[in-house]
Amino acid sequence: MRDILNDLEAGKYLSDPDPLRRAQIQMKTPLPKRFYKEVSVAPVEAGFAVHLDGRPVRTPGKALLALPTANAASLVADEFAAQGENIDPVSMPVMRLVNTALDGVAADPQAVLEDILRFASSDMLCYRADTPQGLVERQNEQWDPVIDWARVALGVRFNLAEGIIHVEQPRETIAVLGSHLAQRAEPLRLAAIHVMTSLTGSALLALAVDFGELDGEEAWAAGHVDEDWQIAHWGQDAEAVARRSARKRDMMAAVGLLEALRA
Repeated sequence: MRDILNDLEAGKYLSDPDPLRRAQIQMKTPLPKRFYKEVSVAPVEAGFAVHLDGRPVRTPGKALLALPTANAASLVADEFAAQGENIDPVSMPVMRLVNTALDGVAADPQAVLEDILRFASSDMLCYRADTPQGLVERQNEQWDPVIDWARVALGVRFNLAEGIIHVEQPRETIAVLGSHLAQRAEPLRLAAIHVMTSLTGSALLALAVDFGELDGEEAWAAGHVDEDWQIAHWGQDAEAVARRSARKRDMMAAVGLLEALRA
């Protein structure tokens, strides 16, 4: 085993010792062929499982891919059904999120909860621009209602600041948010909240979606006020457009899964 590890470190078993070149080679790896014809959803003890030609799908960790509602399972089934000649995991954001929840979040939900709280302790909505006036007004318009909602509905108060200098949030605020998240520690739900938090930079926006205060498009727009301002004034290149499109796809997958879990 040690010899194999040494060979790996030396690049013997790698497609190329250079990491950039290796990444380019891996990107060209052929996608797996579609091996199934029919996709279905079937009731199981754990909820509803996705079947391919009558056989249950399993996660990379070998767990049964079962979801608590038929609507949630149908989201994954629809992604499998939409595949063409090849299976492209990038085009299956709900499946990837479910795999993460069942194989990762389920093993340590507390770690995921604490990561969301770390976002909350420096939530993007608390850091406001002082200029230009147009950006200040957009932030106030889209962020103030969420801050007000959190105060009334969640019972938490956040300190706001101008610029990027860190502002300490009350311990009571983070503790109360932790209590709300503890009630949402089911792996699939927590995974979806974490994805929305990381993509918007705001735990408050993610919780507002989970509580039904905002829909996905509203939360996405609120999470990208600054970016949209920059785009409006400076534009963006094709690569930036592609990255943003991929992020939004993952965001809407998380929103869709949350909605399906309620059904």
